[in-house]
Amino acid sequence: MIFYFYSLQTENITSNELQRAFLLGFRFDLKLATIVIFPLALFVLVLNHRFFSKKIFGRIASFYLVVSYIIVSIFFLFDFGFYNYLNTRIDATAMRFTNNLEISLQVLLESYPIYKGILGLFIIGIFIFIITNWLYNKQINTSNYSSIKKKSSYFVSTILLLSLFIYSSFTHYPLRWSQAFFSKNIQVNQFSLNPILYFFDSFAFRNEGVDISEFKKYYPVIAENLNLSKDEISFERIVVFDSIENKKMNLVFVMLESLGVKPLGHFGNSMNCSPNFDALMKNSLSFSNFYVHKSGTAASVFSSVAGLPDIDDIETASRNPMIVDQRILFDQFVGYEKLYFLGGSANWANIRGIFQSNIEGLKIFEEGSYDDENRADVWGIDDYELFKESDEELKKLYDQKKPFVAYIQTASNHIPFTVPAEKDGFKPLLKEEVPKELLEKSGFKSLEQLNALRYLDFNVGKFIERAKASKYYENTVFVFFGDHNTSMNQTEKYTKEYDLNIQLQHVPLIIHAPKIVAPKEVKTYGNLIDLFPTVMSLMKINHTNYTLGRNLLDASAFKKSSSFVYLRMNGEPAVGIIQDSLYYTKTLVTKTTSLYDLRTNTLEDISKKHPLKASQLDSLLMAYYHSTKYLYFNNKKLNK
Repeated sequence: MIFYFYSLQTENITSNELQRAFLLGFRFDLKLATIVIFPLALFVLVLNHRFFSKKIFGRIASFYLVVSYIIVSIFFLFDFGFYNYLNTRIDATAMRFTNNLEISLQVLLESYPIYKGILGLFIIGIFIFIITNWLYNKQINTSNYSSIKKKSSYFVSTILLLSLFIYSSFTHYPLRWSQAFFSKNIQVNQFSLNPILYFFDSFAFRNEGVDISEFKKYYPVIAENLNLSKDEISFERIVVFDSIENKKMNLVFVMLESLGVKPLGHFGNSMNCSPNFDALMKNSLSFSNFYVHKSGTAASVFSSVAGLPDIDDIETASRNPMIVDQRILFDQFVGYEKLYFLGGSANWANIRGIFQSNIEGLKIFEEGSYDDENRADVWGIDDYELFKESDEELKKLYDQKKPFVAYIQTASNHIPFTVPAEKDGFKPLLKEEVPKELLEKSGFKSLEQLNALRYLDFNVGKFIERAKASKYYENTVFVFFGDHNTSMNQTEKYTKEYDLNIQLQHVPLIIHAPKIVAPKEVKTYGNLIDLFPTVMSLMKINHTNYTLGRNLLDASAFKKSSSFVYLRMNGEPAVGIIQDSLYYTKTLVTKTTSLYDLRTNTLEDISKKHPLKASQLDSLLMAYYHSTKYLYFNNKKLNK
């Protein structure tokens, strides 16, 4: 309430946003209060009546509460100052002020009433000590012995209630910081947060900063590669088309869970288990040299939406609260209905924050949003139901003549590979129907893995059928892409990628729009960051690109095209770049470098044979790496 009255500017905040922010803020505060009280509650419950038999236990409880109140108060006081200084709630970046403690302390003393604050904290401590002692002594006089059954019920019910307050959710995912980032209005998001919880959520990323000197060193390289301004540091590229179609085309992105090029018949897999994908690629733009940056679903969702590679060294960029705010292309579809579909919860990997805080008017469909929900497994409803529900919503918009851009995130082709016994004509293959030799030759590790891929292929085929029946097919651009490949055994195809551990990154990209584009195989190297620039250019949508992505259909992009990947090598983080069938890698700790020719069958490091090429690729690789770090913290939306 103090923050609301003295720090929050409410002019541009709607009443609905404010109500939602208050509710979230209350839940976060309740979570913090419960976390603080939980150890004391456990202490009292375990000691039971012994807690009142010796006053030392009461003194311990009083001391704990006094210290807790003072620590919480200090955090909130620092939070007010931090917000006043930087317009953001306190997070782990505040630790940088301890690097020069003498100067920081002097700034505090000169800027804030520190001595009055210390006196206030002392008074709070005395007050809490008096209150807790009074409560303790009062309880001694009213304490009665209870039966074991009653004691057990108190113990269990208290633990369950406190656990519920900490979890603060009735869904499969607990309350997380990303839920506070529900609005494009930065202030209302900041108001929703609890500074202490947010500080510790961001603590793991406290050293995830940008090395400005290294970035400036390599900026000319990335500027040359992306045709950026060389006179100043700017990633802004304004793309304007002379003629714009009167009727807006719709756009549907479909993220294909655990799908790489290796299991697809189109790319030579001997199992021939992907007829729908194979047919799509023959009638679409098909990109044969397309790679994700990092082999993880959350990483790929972040990269595809934010337009920046996920190079987070700890978990995934989506889980880093300090880089959730980005200027993205998804938000630039003016006049479009914007939708995100997934079978489970958007709280997963804190994906909600990436979507909702950066995209104006986005509508999220998740568990609890659908009319008919039959949860298949941990990931929510299965892909068949997800596509069916998505189609119904898209048909409604088409019938209302409202153009739309949608992002559908599949999940059934993921462990535990939940496939129905029968669904609308689909039946999983039985063990006796698949020769063991063929299964091994194709690289699949199990029959369950094979059937999960077949089910994904089946569902994509059904989705296209539904789109045609719903009439929006002809006026829609469909973009299908894998988030990473599933883990497969070594085969005769893509042996070199398997050995170099980039098999997981090589995925299909299919742009299916018969109305505006002819079938063609595109050999330009690309990444997930290129999705939106490519599609928006294809659809002739004016936009301003602030990201590292480029239009893969631009003729000039072919010569400069490359694929940037992030992985781990020998237990340490590493980055790599693929260009002209050459793969250059560099570890980030020991700085070990290697250069390989992907067209050969040997694992020979050819960097010494081609030092000039290795040096050029090293510069380009470092340019992408440091530019990504820079944009994480310098591509934020302007405050409202």
